Amino acid sequence: MLRFLPALALWMAAVLPASVAAQQDDSAKNAQQARAALDAMVKALGGDAWMNMQNREYQGRSAGFYHGKPSGATVEYWDIFSAPDKERVEFTKHRDVVQIYTGHDGYEVIYSGKKDLPKEQMEDYLRRREHSIETVIKTWLKDPATILIYEGQHLAESHLADQVTLISAQNDAVTILMDSQSHLPLKRTFQWRDPVYKDKDEDAEEYDNYRPVDGFQTPFNITRFKNGDMINQRFLFKAIYNQTLPTDEFNPDAAASKIVKK
Repeated sequence: MLRFLPALALWMAAVLPASVAAQQDDSAKNAQQARAALDAMVKALGGDAWMNMQNREYQGRSAGFYHGKPSGATVEYWDIFSAPDKERVEFTKHRDVVQIYTGHDGYEVIYSGKKDLPKEQMEDYLRRREHSIETVIKTWLKDPATILIYEGQHLAESHLADQVTLISAQNDAVTILMDSQSHLPLKRTFQWRDPVYKDKDEDAEEYDNYRPVDGFQTPFNITRFKNGDMINQRFLFKAIYNQTLPTDEFNPDAAASKIVKK
C-alpha cells in the first residue's frame, strides 16, 4: 500500500488544482449571470434615473390581514420616502396620524403630540428597509465582498422568473425574483432569527400591476407576507417622483405643531 502513496500524491496534486479552478470558473460565471439579471432589473425599473431617485410619494389604500384572512381594517395613506433613510407615512383622510422615520429613529404624531414608535415596530421597519430592493442594489451590490448566486428560473405568481440571491459580508441574504420577460421584480424575500425563540422568520413582498410613472416602473399592488401568511396589501392610486419637498417634511416637531393646531 505504501508504494502507491507517492503516485497518489502526484495524482492529487495534478487533479485537485484543476478541479478547484473549474469550480472557481463556474462560480464566476454564475455570479456574472446573477449580476446580468440584476442589471436588467435596474434598467427595467428606470435605469440611471431609478438609481439616482431622490424621493417618491405613494398614495393608496392599505388593508390588513390576520393569518392570511382580511382583518377588516383598511386605511388611506400617503407614503413619502426620501433617499436614503427618511420616510413619512400619513394615515386617514385628514392625514392626521403621521409616522416619521429618520435614520434609526421613528416617531408617531397625532393630535395629542409626538411619541417614539414602539421598539418592535422600529425593528421591523429597519429590517425591511435594510433588506429592500433599493438598499440591496444601491448598497450591498457595491460591496465587493457581496456574493451573487443565480439560482435559475422559478415560478412567481404564475410568472417565469429569474431568481438571484445576494449574501452580504455579514452573511445576511436577500432573494429577488424577476420576471424573465420584463425583468421587473416580482418578489423579495429575506430571513432573520427570532431573538427570543431562536427560530427563523421570513419576510416577503410581492409586486404586481406595474405602471410607468415619470419614467419609473411602479408596482401599484404590493403584498407583504410573514412566514407564508399574508399580512398586508397596498393598492396605489397615485405615484409621484422627485418632487420638491418642504424643508421640515421629516421633522416630527413641525408635524406635531401642525396637527395639534387642527
